[in-house]
Parts: sequence; C-alpha cells; structure tokens
Amino acid sequence: MERIKIGDVEVEVTFKDIKNLHLSVHPPLGKVTISSPEFYSLEKVRIYAATKLSWIKKEQRKFRNQDRELPRDYINQESHFFLGTRYLLSLQESKRNSVSIKGRKLVVATTNPSDSVLTEKLVYAFYRKELRRQLQQMLLKHAEIMEVKIVAFKIRSMKTKWGSCAVDNSRLWFNIELAKKPLECIEYVVVHELVHLLERHHNKRFVLLMDQYFPSWRTQKKLLNELPLQA
Repeated sequence: MERIKIGDVEVEVTFKDIKNLHLSVHPPLGKVTISSPEFYSLEKVRIYAATKLSWIKKEQRKFRNQDRELPRDYINQESHFFLGTRYLLSLQESKRNSVSIKGRKLVVATTNPSDSVLTEKLVYAFYRKELRRQLQQMLLKHAEIMEVKIVAFKIRSMKTKWGSCAVDNSRLWFNIELAKKPLECIEYVVVHELVHLLERHHNKRFVLLMDQYFPSWRTQKKLLNELPLQA
C-alpha cells in the first residue's frame, strides 16, 4: 500500500490484479482510496487522482456537512435509534441485566442504572443480537436467490464502511451501527456485499447485478448516506 498527496488531500493507493482504476471517498471522514492495476505506475495514479480532485473535495464536503449523532450519555429519556425508529431510553433497576423494546421505549433493566458504561455495553449487546437476527434472515433469502454460498459473517465496529466482503473465503463483515438504520438500508448493504461474491469490483457488471437483485438500491444507498453518522 502507498500513500500520495494531491494538494491537501491524502490518498491511499493499493495495487491489485485488476484492469481499471477504482476511486472511492469513504464516510464518515472522507478517506480517499484508489485501487490500481499492478501495471500502473504510482505517478500515473497520481495524475489520475489530480484530475479527480474537484470531485474528491465535493464528496468530502458532503461528509463534513452531514449530520452527526450527538454523543450519548445513556441516561433516562435520551433518544436512541433502533432499526430506523427513535426510542426513548428507560433505565430500570433489576437483579438481572436485559434490554427490550416496549412501545416507543428502549428499556434497559440493569443492576446499576447509574452506570452509563454498563448501559452502553448492554445496549450494544442488544444491537448486535438483533442485527445478527435480521442479517441471518436477509442473507439466507438473498443468497438463495443469487445462488451464492456464504461461509460466515461477523458484526464489528467499522469506521469507514457499512460492510465488507472477503471474496476469497466468502466471509462477510457488517458494521454494528447498521442496527440503528432502517431495514431497507440494511438489506441494501446485504445485497451489496453478496453481489461482491459474483463480481469483486464496482464496475458496470456490479451495477447491473445490483439492478437485477435489488432494484431500489440507489434509493436505499442515498438514504443510508444521508442519515446521521456516528460522531
């Protein structure tokens, strides 16, 4: 991996066994990456990046101006999102720790309601459990339709991606923050990563496959990228 600077923009360059250059600007901070064919020189990549500088800066401005989630204190009546719906946190003292949805409340029963670190840990354990359940259903559905095989998937915290796909071993990763987003947006990410099992790169064939298997993907991608990002 190489790093180059075009003006004040840093670009991370990776050389791969591919035919074309692929430029990406990633949320939430506007990180810039280029995947380049192995037969290109670094100088040729630099020239290409320079021709795209105005577009790169426009995309970075979008991310900088995008709404951010306010830092959470994990106290009573605080707003939290789950599957695209806003809930108010309700802390209750209990001998056993648990998290549940009751009406429009996210109820956290805990041995120590004043312990915000514990509350956050419990909420994210709930997010992980419920997101895994949704992902399992969506993956089974779409993998069957697309006739692809999934070895495994995992959920983790990811700074610049909603999901990723290790094509060589058919392993998928999903961002824990998806638990806060609408189901249609989660489904878009699922299909996106599954399509990578059929087409590794974001090329014309990839777009055609997305159109085939999830026709509304552009709408859901736009919605997902306009929702508040994690601070």
